Amino acid sequence: MKDYQTYDNPLIQRYASRKMAHLWSPQVKFSTWRRLWVALAQAERELGLNITAEQVEALRAQIETIDFAAAENYERRFRHDVMAHVHTFADAAPSAGAIIHLGATSCYVTDNTDLILSREALGMVRDQLVGAIDALARFADRWKDLPCLGYTHFQPAQLVTVGKRATLWCYELILDLGEIERRLADLRFLGVKGTTGTQASFLALFDGDHDKVKALDDKVAAAFGFDQTYPVAGQTYSRKIDSQTVSALAAVAESGHRFGMDLRLLAHEQEVEEPFEAEQIGSSAMAYKRNPMRAERMCSLARFVMGLPAGMAHTAGTQWLERTLDDSAIRRLIIPQAFLGVDAILNLYNNVVPGMVVHPPRIAAHIAEQLPFMATENLLMAAVQAGGDRQALHERIRVHSHDAAARLKGGAADNDLIARLEKDAAFPPLDFAGVMDPSKFTGRSARQVEEFLEAEIEPIRRRYPGRTETRTEIHV
Repeated sequence: MKDYQTYDNPLIQRYASRKMAHLWSPQVKFSTWRRLWVALAQAERELGLNITAEQVEALRAQIETIDFAAAENYERRFRHDVMAHVHTFADAAPSAGAIIHLGATSCYVTDNTDLILSREALGMVRDQLVGAIDALARFADRWKDLPCLGYTHFQPAQLVTVGKRATLWCYELILDLGEIERRLADLRFLGVKGTTGTQASFLALFDGDHDKVKALDDKVAAAFGFDQTYPVAGQTYSRKIDSQTVSALAAVAESGHRFGMDLRLLAHEQEVEEPFEAEQIGSSAMAYKRNPMRAERMCSLARFVMGLPAGMAHTAGTQWLERTLDDSAIRRLIIPQAFLGVDAILNLYNNVVPGMVVHPPRIAAHIAEQLPFMATENLLMAAVQAGGDRQALHERIRVHSHDAAARLKGGAADNDLIARLEKDAAFPPLDFAGVMDPSKFTGRSARQVEEFLEAEIEPIRRRYPGRTETRTEIHV
């Protein structure tokens, strides 16, 4: 039953995917602690410590069956979460209770678990990015030839194409993908480092045998699929790792915010809209509204994630020699929520892009209103080539342009600049319609899209076969 008397984190209840929410659940966290204790015991046994196979198997059998109530009771008594779970695990496997956590400090389970879960979560973010990149690439390819107004300062500028604009959003996600891949490639295991990172307790267990301590570190790391551990550490791995990870996630949020903002602007222009469901209500008062709810949510979530790196930076900068515990609470808050927030943003991205609606008639209407002004330079050049006087023609264009603009501002439904110029005797006979073809004003837009798809998108598709087209559903 849902507890309606206690605050619910909206990231869990409304926004993030069930998969990401499960990854950061107590069940996954504490069963990972137990897997770490099993791996430690197994490796210590293999290296000659007095631990039996039966003890290891007794622990292994209880990895998932966690008595959370008992653990909470122990923590109230001990005021120590790791020792609470050590005792709970020992109660479940009494024959192995004496060898749980042998030689380890708390950060053996807490830090290694954070690294294991961060690796899994980064992989999920990577796959969502690949899906969004592919979806935007398909959109760009479909609309690469459709001219539309380009904007600078949100004022009409030269024409681009709908597909070319989509490559701008897509390329930012490609940059994010590269950073997430880098974070994954650089991520290592803490391993078994002891209370101040010297491995002194393990060196004592193995009677001063440095090689066995090194082998223990390698064996436990390998059990979790890590081929490297951090070469030096205090009790914890460097908190710069967390800072770098959260910063990479915040960069994804930046890209999501930019896309969401652009989509909201285009929705205002009625040129491109996010999907709108049959029974969806845009406003509780104004029944006709089609508010860009998904894009607005993306921007809102992005602002939250973009604000998180400062907390991790401060944490990384205040570690006090071999460690201090003031990193604990803030990391419990920021690390999961950074992943949950980005997961929610990318879920929206993958939901919106495959269903984006383009309205060519509205786009054409906006071009028709503005293109006559943009085309005047081309018309001037064509008229001079046909024998006209450049300076005289320039003056006629200036006068007619201002008159046409004043007419539009006065409420006219169309831009009559070209009609005015066609009737002006100062202009020699010209193919005004040919000069006014919008496709002649988009430069290399279509070709740039094709080149972008070949150079940037196809390598990603080859690198991640089967991870594209991840259309997602969103929660309330």
